[in-house]
Amino acid sequence: MVVSKLDKDVIDAYAAAEIQLEGIWNDLDYLKMNRDFNLSPHYPEDEGQEFLRKLHAAGQYYMPILDPNIYVPDPSNASDAYSTYDRGVELNAFIRNGNDSYYYGVEWPGFSVWPDFNVPQGQQFWTEQFTEFQKTIQFDGFWLDVSDPTSWCTGSCGQGQLTLNPIHVPFPLPGDPNTDLAVDYRYPEAFNVTNATEAASASAAMASQMSAYPTPTVTPTPTAGRTLPTPGIRNLTFPPYAINNFLPGHSLLKQVIAPNATHNDGPYNSTEYELHNLYGHTSANATYNALAGTFPGKRPFFIARSTFAGSGNFTGHWGKNLFHKLRITPALTILQLGGDSNSKWGNMYYGIAQALQFSIAGIPYFGVETCGFNGNADMELCTRWMQLSAWYPLYRNHNNRNTIAQEAYRWATTAEATRRVMNIRYSLLPYQYTLFYYANQAGSTVLRALAWEFPDDPQLKGVETQFMLGPSLLITPVLVPLATTVQGVFPGVVSGTRWYDWYSLQEIQAAPGENKTLAAPLEHINIHVKGGSIIPIQKAGNTTSTSRKNPWSLLIALDKSGAATGSLYLDDGLSLVQNATKIVQFNYSNGTLSANASGSYNDGIPLANITIAGIKTRPTSVTVTSNGAKCNSRKASLKQNDDALYVSNLQGATSGGAWRGNLVVRLK
Repeated sequence: MVVSKLDKDVIDAYAAAEIQLEGIWNDLDYLKMNRDFNLSPHYPEDEGQEFLRKLHAAGQYYMPILDPNIYVPDPSNASDAYSTYDRGVELNAFIRNGNDSYYYGVEWPGFSVWPDFNVPQGQQFWTEQFTEFQKTIQFDGFWLDVSDPTSWCTGSCGQGQLTLNPIHVPFPLPGDPNTDLAVDYRYPEAFNVTNATEAASASAAMASQMSAYPTPTVTPTPTAGRTLPTPGIRNLTFPPYAINNFLPGHSLLKQVIAPNATHNDGPYNSTEYELHNLYGHTSANATYNALAGTFPGKRPFFIARSTFAGSGNFTGHWGKNLFHKLRITPALTILQLGGDSNSKWGNMYYGIAQALQFSIAGIPYFGVETCGFNGNADMELCTRWMQLSAWYPLYRNHNNRNTIAQEAYRWATTAEATRRVMNIRYSLLPYQYTLFYYANQAGSTVLRALAWEFPDDPQLKGVETQFMLGPSLLITPVLVPLATTVQGVFPGVVSGTRWYDWYSLQEIQAAPGENKTLAAPLEHINIHVKGGSIIPIQKAGNTTSTSRKNPWSLLIALDKSGAATGSLYLDDGLSLVQNATKIVQFNYSNGTLSANASGSYNDGIPLANITIAGIKTRPTSVTVTSNGAKCNSRKASLKQNDDALYVSNLQGATSGGAWRGNLVVRLK
C-alpha cells in the first residue's frame, strides 16, 4: 500500500530521531482523482484500516485534506458515476446558477459543484458523507482547503460541457511532467552562500526547465472599470464602484464562484455577492457539526483555510503567510490570504504578524506551513522555522510535491534543534491548554504582541520580531540567515519587571528600552520567563496522551516583591461536554506556595518538583499539607544553584493527585 509505506516510513523516522509526532496529514493524493470521500486505489481500504489501527494505538492521529467542492460525473459515461454527487442532487444541496441549474465551476477534480451550507440540506449532505466515509477510513479530523470558495474558470463554465469531465485545471500543477513546474529549483536567501555549488546547479536547472517549458499565457478574466448605476438593475459582477482589489480590473469573477450564483434559501435566493465572504465560515461550521455527528460526545478537530469573524468558535486556521486585503463591498473589508507560503526567510517573518492578527481576531488556534510550502527549504531555514513554529498552537510541516523532503529529521542539526524545542513545547502543554481555556471563556489571547501585555510602553508597538505565549513567556526567534545572535527587548524593566532565561534561570540584566544582543547558536531559540509567573509543567512524552500521564512540576519565577501567581485548567482533553473539570489557582509569597483547587476532576498525578527562580533566601526544609492534613515529605530534597532553588522528590507527599485538594508547600 502506497500510503502505509510512505506514511509509516515518516512515522518511524520521527520515532527513530526521538522527535514527537502527534499526527500525520494527507494531501489530495489519498483521494481518487481528487474526489471527496472517494479513496484512491493506491490507498487500499483494508491496508489503510490496519495502518490507522496501529497509528491510533500509538496515541497518534490522522487528518486528511478535504475540499468543500464536489466533482460532477460525466453524464454520458456510466463508469464515471459518483454517488456523493448523486446524493447531493437528491437533497438539492448545491449552489445554483440562478434557477436553471447547478453552478458548475472548476476545482481540483474538474467541473464541480459546491455544497450550499446556508440551508439544512447542505448540512445533512455533509454529515452523511462524513459518517459514511468514516467506515472506509478512520480519520480523526480534516484540514479544509480551498474553502474561499475558489473556482478556476469564469462563471458557470461547465454548463453544456460536463461530458468533458474529468478535466485538468487550466494550469500546470506542481510535479506535472513536461511543465515549468515539474521540479521546483528555488531555494532560500543565502543558500548560495552556504551551498554555493548546489545553488549554481539549481539555478542552471531552473533556467533550462523554464526555457524548455515557458509559462503558458492565462486566458484573462473579463475586467471593467467603474460602471454606471442603472436604476432597477444590480450589476453584481461589475458593480458601480471601484474594488480595492489586488486583481487586475474590477471584476469579481476572478478565481471564485460568480457573484450572481444563488443559494437555496428561498424565497430570498441569496447570491454569492452577499454571501461569498461567509463561505469559509459556513463550510467550517458545517464541518464542525458533521464531525460532532460522526464522533458523538467528542470534540471535533479540524483547521480551515478560509475563516471569518466568529470562526474561532469552532475551527482553527492554517495560514499561508501572504496577505491581500480585498474590499468586496463598500462596507466590508476582510483579510484574505493569497497563495501558499514559500521557503523564504521573509515568509517565516511574516508568520508572526499573521499569528498575532488571528489571535486578536478571536481565532487563537493558528499555525503556518512550517519550513515553507513552495520552494525548497535548506537546513538553516528549516531549523529556525521549526524553532519558531513550535510556539504556534498549530505546528505542522507541509510542503509541495515538486520540492525536496523537509521533515525535521532530514538534517541532523534541524533534528537536534527540533528535539530541544519540541520537548519544551510538550512540557508546556498544560500552560497552553489553560490559555485556551481562558480564550474560550473570556476571549483572551494565546499568542500576544508585547504591546498588548505592556500597553503603557509606546515603543513596543513597533516590535514585530518577538511575541509572548500568554502572560509569562517571551519568545525571541532568529529570522535572518547566517545569524548566531539575535536582538530583543525586555518590556517592563523600567517599572521593575524581572525576566529569567528559560534554560539557566539566571535573571536578565537589561536597561529600559535596550535592544539587547542575545547568543543564538543554530540549535537554540531564546525563551524568557516573566517574573511573577507560576507555570505548570509536565515532562514531555512522545505524544500528548503520554505527556498527560507524567508527574507535575511547577516553575515559579519571582517578581520584584518575591511573589508569583498562576493558574491551571484541567479536564479529560477529549469530551465535548465535560463531566468534571478543575481550576487550580497558584500563589507564592514569603516562602509559601498555595494551590487552591476548585472542581471535581482529578487526574491522580502527583507533584514531583518545584523550581523557583530569583529566590534570595536559602531554605533548608519543606513541609506539605493537603486540605489541612500534613503529608509525608521526608523524601523531599532541596538544591540551590545561585538564585534558583530546586525542590524535588515530592511525589510521596502528593500521591493520589497533586490537585485533589488545596495544597500548601512551605519552605523554611
